[in-house]
Amino acid sequence: MLARRRKVRIETERLTLRLPQHSDFRAWTSLRSQSEAFLKPWEPAWAEDHLSRRAFTHRVYWAARAEAQGSALPMFLIARDTGTLVGAITLDNIRRGPAQSGTLGYWVGEPHARKGYMREAIRAVVHHAFMRLDLSRIEAACLPENAASRGVLERAGFKYEGVAQSYLQINGRWRNHVLYSNLRSDRRGKTDIG
Repeated sequence: MLARRRKVRIETERLTLRLPQHSDFRAWTSLRSQSEAFLKPWEPAWAEDHLSRRAFTHRVYWAARAEAQGSALPMFLIARDTGTLVGAITLDNIRRGPAQSGTLGYWVGEPHARKGYMREAIRAVVHHAFMRLDLSRIEAACLPENAASRGVLERAGFKYEGVAQSYLQINGRWRNHVLYSNLRSDRRGKTDIG
């Protein structure tokens, strides 16, 4: 059933956003390994088998199921000119009914940081969420001291909403996070895309 569905693919100026595939394993493991010290301060603690083929296989199957069920949209960022894996972005916890919202999470490999890839991906996913998925609100959270993440959210049209106490366990500790949102009907200002 999953194989018959048309796979979601989002094209931007420099990126192709698509679901992870089994053939991405080596590129993903290499980029995550190479970027480990860069990523770990901002992420939940990695499991012992985080970089294993088995864990990656579970990730691929989860992504396909979540997208098919409409509960998440987990996408890899692939540079269009080279075919290189740059990072990933996930619209997760998609809620329907009166909420019509989702939560955005993302990471970029250290060699690709500060090149505008994530802002490009965030804008594209938000546009897709509003126009194709008919969501009304996209939420995102990051550590208060993560200036790069806060900056990319603000440049992508997200607005600061406040602080959530002990929001997530990051690198083994419960941490406060600053909360941001982007609203389809936002009168606080629009993104370039929508």
